[in-house]
Amino acid sequence: MEPPIPLVRAAAALRAGEPGPSVEVERLCARIDRTDPVVRAFTPEPGRHQRLIAEARAVEDRYRTGERPPLYGVPVGIKDVIQVDGLPTHAGSALPPGVLAGPQAEVVDRLRAAGALVAGKTVTAEFAIDAPGPTRNPHDIGHTPGGSSSGSAAAVAAGLVPLAIGTQTVGSVIRPAAYCGVVGFRPTYGRIPTDGVLANAPTVDTIGTFTTDVAGAALAAGVLCDGWSAQSAEPGTPGWPGAPVLGVPAGPYLEQAGPLARAAFARQLDGLRECGLVVREVPLLSDFEDVVRIFKIVNGYELARVHAELFPRFSALYRQETTAAVRRGREIGAVTYAAALQVRSSYRHRLAERMTAEGIDLWATPAATGPAPLGLDSTGDATMSLPWSHAGLPAITLPAGYAPGGLPLGLQLVGAESTDERLLLWASSVEPLLRPAVPAH
Repeated sequence: MEPPIPLVRAAAALRAGEPGPSVEVERLCARIDRTDPVVRAFTPEPGRHQRLIAEARAVEDRYRTGERPPLYGVPVGIKDVIQVDGLPTHAGSALPPGVLAGPQAEVVDRLRAAGALVAGKTVTAEFAIDAPGPTRNPHDIGHTPGGSSSGSAAAVAAGLVPLAIGTQTVGSVIRPAAYCGVVGFRPTYGRIPTDGVLANAPTVDTIGTFTTDVAGAALAAGVLCDGWSAQSAEPGTPGWPGAPVLGVPAGPYLEQAGPLARAAFARQLDGLRECGLVVREVPLLSDFEDVVRIFKIVNGYELARVHAELFPRFSALYRQETTAAVRRGREIGAVTYAAALQVRSSYRHRLAERMTAEGIDLWATPAATGPAPLGLDSTGDATMSLPWSHAGLPAITLPAGYAPGGLPLGLQLVGAESTDERLLLWASSVEPLLRPAVPAH
């Protein structure tokens, strides 16, 4: 694989003309040619090189004088449920791409306005649900990279691009980032506009980012998130909010993690305590099974409505997993769905109140139930993300060690609603306390 590319360093070099965007395109295409036949992070694109050269020259012409924007010449992978002018949207499906076409997504508008180049579409599970694509985990190609944003996570982990965009309904940013050993950031629900994104469940779907480190996530967030307020304070300087108090949600939710993940999580917490962080165990989510049930009602009902027109026309082209999900959703009635939305609203309030009452700044959990499973027929288990996605809370996963054999593990940090800036600031202070130098074999 290629060496991972830190976004902040790559963006600074490009703004300084070292190299220029056209040279970076040559390097990018060479990286894709060398590595992607194995990893398969990008969807095939005839004429990719010619398209990118034209885009790079246009960016160079536009900013030949004056200040260059923050992502000047940076190549970005875009999940193939996000509309991009000039590129077809397949959504990991066999449907004719014309029926999925639409105006370019706002997130792509913002990237291009910031000077970024679209490196290409990245592989997604079909319609961002369960049926996996062909992408492989760069750490061990026999293992899944996670999903549904599988290609975006793998593209960053394999050193193809310094930034990739994904979406998360349950755990489709956090889990693949953890499996691939990169930073995945899922902002508060609604912080990045989702127009131009093929929906899974519109009241949950959230756009997120993949980078090699927290600094890169913060740079991307400043471009993509509505109303972003950059916070660059360092620990010990004015404006620094102090070290976060971490809450560990003890109970049936945490018990969903496998033995290996729980043991690694305990070691991570011990290390953070030794570094002076306050870690509190807080009984939480005793009703976890009900939370899962309500989430599935909301997700299932909305998914079926998203596909209400396409499925009757193209059901023969849908994969088995997607067909089953749509049919389950069609069995959920409007009254049941409306009641589930009310329960979800109450749950969000209770979770926020508990966080305040216990003096918790961030929830800390394993990012996944374990390392990436063997095989490519599943994208893994999204359980560790579900309660936080259900509540619309911002979350980030940090690389946090390795399982025996060298597969990455992640630590998930979850903030209160609309505290995204502070979450990234705190994550930047936790990050160096977690990242080991080499994988353990």
